[in-house]
Amino acid sequence: MNVKAGFNLIKESFQEWQKDGALDLGAALAYYTIFSLAPLLLVALAVAGLLWDRGQIQGQLIAQVQDLMGPQGAQAVQTMLANAGRHGSGVVPTVLAVVTILFGATGVFVQLQSALNKVWNVEARPGLGIWSFVKTRLISFGMVLGIGFLLLVSLVISTAVSALGKWATGLLPGSETLMQVVTFVVSFAFIILLFALMFKFLPDVEIAWRDVWIGAVVTALLFTLGKFLIGLYLGKSSVASTYGAAGSLVIVLLWIYYSSQILFLGAEFTQVYATHYGSQIRPSKHAVPVVEKKEIASPREWPPAKGKGAPERPQDDGRRKAGGT
Repeated sequence: MNVKAGFNLIKESFQEWQKDGALDLGAALAYYTIFSLAPLLLVALAVAGLLWDRGQIQGQLIAQVQDLMGPQGAQAVQTMLANAGRHGSGVVPTVLAVVTILFGATGVFVQLQSALNKVWNVEARPGLGIWSFVKTRLISFGMVLGIGFLLLVSLVISTAVSALGKWATGLLPGSETLMQVVTFVVSFAFIILLFALMFKFLPDVEIAWRDVWIGAVVTALLFTLGKFLIGLYLGKSSVASTYGAAGSLVIVLLWIYYSSQILFLGAEFTQVYATHYGSQIRPSKHAVPVVEKKEIASPREWPPAKGKGAPERPQDDGRRKAGGT
C-alpha cells in the first residue's frame, strides 16, 4: 500500500464515519453505558474475584479508571459500584438484584452490537424473534465474562511486572524505565485484544481474523492517542464545576461519548480496509445486508438533474382551456 492509497483509506473512513451518523450512535451508546456501567463492573469484579482478592482487583480497577477519566471520574465510578452492590435481604430481593445486574450489564453490548451492525451495513434477519434476543444477550454476557477474565489477567501481569521491577532495580540501572515500557506494551496488547473480540463476535457479520487484527491495532492506536487528548480536555475544562453535583457523572458521560467516536472510526477503517484490501465483511447467517434507499426528488427539486432519465414536468402557461371555470 502506497502513501496515496493510505490517504484514500483514511479519507474514506472519515466519510463513512460521517455518513453513518457516528455522533448520534455515540450519544445512544453513552446513554446506555451509564446505566450498564455499574452492573457491568460488578459482574466483571465477581468473575475476577473468584481467583483473586476482590478488594485488590477493585482498587486496581479504580486506579485504571482514574488514569483514564481523572479523579472525579474515578470517584463517580466508585460511588456507582458502592450503590449498585446494595440490595435488600432475603431470597426474592437477592434474586431480583442478580437478574437486574445481569440484564443491565449486557445492555451496553446490545447497543454496541446494534451500532456496529449499522456501521457495517447489516441488520438482524427479520423473523428470528426470541432466538435473536437470546443470542444477543448470550454474546453480550460472554463479553462481560471476558472483561472479567481480562481484569484478572491484567492484575496478575501488573503484579508480576511490579515484583520484577523491584527485583531488577538493584541489579540494572534504568530498570524503572524498562518496566514502564513493559507495562505500556502489555496494556496496549490488552486494548488490541478487547477491540478484536468486539469486532469479531459482537456484530452480525463474518470477518476474517486478519482484517480483525489490523482494525483492532489501528483502533487501539487511535484510542491510545485519543484517551490522552480526552483526558487533557477534561482536565483543562470546567465541566465538573459547571454541572455542580452532577459534574463527576457528566465527566464519565463525556469520556464514554468521545471514546465511542474513536471506536466507530476504527470500525469504519476496518470495514474500508476489508473492502479494498481484505476478504470483505459479509452478513452472518442470522443477518442480511442493508441496501441503501434511492433518493427521490421532491416537488421543489423538480426537474431532477439532467442525465437521470426523469420526464420533464409540464409547465403551466397560466391559461385555462375553453369552457373551464
